[in-house]
Amino acid sequence: MHKMIVLYPAPTDPDHFREYYVSTHVPLVAKLPGILAWRYSFDVKSAPGAPEYFAIFEADFADGAAMGAAMGSPEGAAVRADVTNYASGGSFVLNYAVQTS
Repeated sequence: MHKMIVLYPAPTDPDHFREYYVSTHVPLVAKLPGILAWRYSFDVKSAPGAPEYFAIFEADFADGAAMGAAMGSPEGAAVRADVTNYASGGSFVLNYAVQTS
C-alpha cells in the first residue's frame, strides 16, 4: 500500500475552496487510474505549536509505481493543474509506502 497526503494551508477564500474542491476537484481525483480509495476533511486539528492546515486529502494506491503512473497520466496532469483554481494558500504533498506489523 502507498499513500499520498496533501495538506492545504488556509486559503484566502475558504468558502470558494470548499465549494470548488467538492464540486470540481474531487471528481477529477476520482478519475485517477489505479486509485484504490480517497478521503478528505476540512476539520483539521493540529497539535499545539504545530502548523495549522485548512484541509487534508489522503489517497491509497497499491504501490509507489501505481501512484506514479496515476499522477503521470493525463488525469493526474488535470488534477495537478487544477490545484491553483482553489488552493490560494498552496499545498504540501507527501507520499510514502505504508509499513504494517
